[in-house]
Amino acid sequence: MLRWWRRWQAERFKARHPFPEQDWQEVRLRLPLIRSLNDSEAQRLGQRAWRLLHRKRLSIPQESELDPSTRLGLFAQAGLLTLGWDDADAFDAFANVHEVLLLPDVFRRQARDMDDAGVVHEYPDERVGETWYQGPVVLSLADVMTCGDWSGANVIIHEFAHKLDMGNSLDVDGFPPLPADMSASSWHRVFTAVWDDLQEHLARGEAPPIDDYAASHPGECFAVCCEYFFTAPQVLADAYPELYALLEHYFRQSPLTRLPNPGVVEQSLW
Repeated sequence: MLRWWRRWQAERFKARHPFPEQDWQEVRLRLPLIRSLNDSEAQRLGQRAWRLLHRKRLSIPQESELDPSTRLGLFAQAGLLTLGWDDADAFDAFANVHEVLLLPDVFRRQARDMDDAGVVHEYPDERVGETWYQGPVVLSLADVMTCGDWSGANVIIHEFAHKLDMGNSLDVDGFPPLPADMSASSWHRVFTAVWDDLQEHLARGEAPPIDDYAASHPGECFAVCCEYFFTAPQVLADAYPELYALLEHYFRQSPLTRLPNPGVVEQSLW
């Protein structure tokens, strides 16, 4: 019954909101991550991004203007996380996302941390994105406009990865809901090994093979690794091949196969 109802809803949506083919071609032209998809993947992602754009509230700075292809491209990068999943799982994945709030640039929050002695420290923290359980996905528009290439950094993917993480908890912990064919113990073992390696690099005063922000919290480790998986897969696969294989299984995707030819530099053209 539920499957029939969802199919009916999808057909109704298509009738009411014809897919903007020209805008989607513009997205594929502008964003290397999307341009790298084959036609079948691109068609599926485009339809899902179009539905996300209509299902989620997008709030933009009053002084800013986002053309239709930029709006669609934002949700396409979010939808990239669930591209390998079936329609039902992809539909449910972001049920805890109700609004995407864009702020003009980097924003500040008062952060609180407790040290090992139990003393709470407060300090101003600059952020390019944040989210919380049932709260909006907040993104710096300036940083959104740099997303879409193979640089290893993508605030859209990062914050939506947090939403996946919170699919089974009130906060991020690096342990999202897993499909039935994945072992929780294997997930814990692989991510613990990566976490320990990151900490050892920092303890030796060495730069880790991925952004050291991954070493700040298990939830951030998952989100940063998702960024690398989709936007710098070779870096992640070289540094942590077992983790890359784990995420390949989890996301049902192989971003390594999408990489441009060596020596080709592709930048997003928002």
